[in-house]
Amino acid sequence: MKRLLLHYWPELIITILIWGLVGWYMGLVAFGVVAVLSVLEITLSADNAVINSRVLVKMSRFWQLMFLTVGIFVAVFLVRFALPIVMVAAMTPLSSSEVLNLAINDADKYGHYLHGIAPSINAFGGIFLFLVAMFFFMEEGRKYLWIRPVEKALKSAAKVPYLKYILALATFVPVFYLTDSADREAVLGALVAGALTYLILHSITLMMEQVNKKNQLKKQVGWAAFVSFMYLEVLDASFSLDGVVGAFALTNNIVIIMAGLGIGALWVRTMTLYMVKHQTLNTYRYLESGAHWAIACLSLIMFLKLAHIELPELVVGGVGLVFIGLAIASSVRANRREARKQLDS
Repeated sequence: MKRLLLHYWPELIITILIWGLVGWYMGLVAFGVVAVLSVLEITLSADNAVINSRVLVKMSRFWQLMFLTVGIFVAVFLVRFALPIVMVAAMTPLSSSEVLNLAINDADKYGHYLHGIAPSINAFGGIFLFLVAMFFFMEEGRKYLWIRPVEKALKSAAKVPYLKYILALATFVPVFYLTDSADREAVLGALVAGALTYLILHSITLMMEQVNKKNQLKKQVGWAAFVSFMYLEVLDASFSLDGVVGAFALTNNIVIIMAGLGIGALWVRTMTLYMVKHQTLNTYRYLESGAHWAIACLSLIMFLKLAHIELPELVVGGVGLVFIGLAIASSVRANRREARKQLDS
């Protein structure tokens, strides 16, 4: 507990300060809403932190600090504030300045337009997260398999040439037919954009890792680290844009939404650095698998929203926590078995 407090005390102070300011200037109701949004964002993004740490551990100390500093600005102001405005402007007759004016001065109308483009947001985020999970489970070099029968089969299937890409394209078909006919064109465009974004970033990252190995670099630097940094930001956007839309179910006040989601973004990044610093993924061998199963479920939940099947936020957040909790428990049991074998030998 002492170690946790030493690591998280800046975030605790910032969180209490922001909550206090919101409550002081905007009242107790606003205080309650911003607290709920903060907790929801942190809960829903626990698996995001695990995936982030998997990428961040390969990056140099400089880029890890960039992730915490510049990355916070990108996450809070660009992803959670500016990007939805740009998307609404791109997909409606409104200009960017008109949408910005609505976001600041007429949040009800802005929320209406944002909900209107929600199918595209869910399609982009859903396919991106689906590919993150699928490419992980179909990675031939994986050492630890958690849900062994399924993960072993997926790992073996990775040997089939181009199967991952065929499965990615095959996903388009059911998702397309889940969608209302009026939204299908926009959703198809979002699916293509999400898939291409992932595949391009994934391909460049692999290429840069080969360059690093050739140059005998232990950590990613330069362009390799920059591409990984951008991958983390797109991953964050895939997790968070749906949360921005969902936040309007609680409040239409953009200040409260930004405060709550911003606190969540800060905690997720600090959680990521904590896991990197303390080598959490090495200690809990199945944690990566648990997080990727959670991501696979989240992508399915996003696709179901296209068919107007909305699950409660408690279920959405709980799925990720259950998978991560079970993966940690399985890791602890495996470590104990291994320790007993070493003592017996």
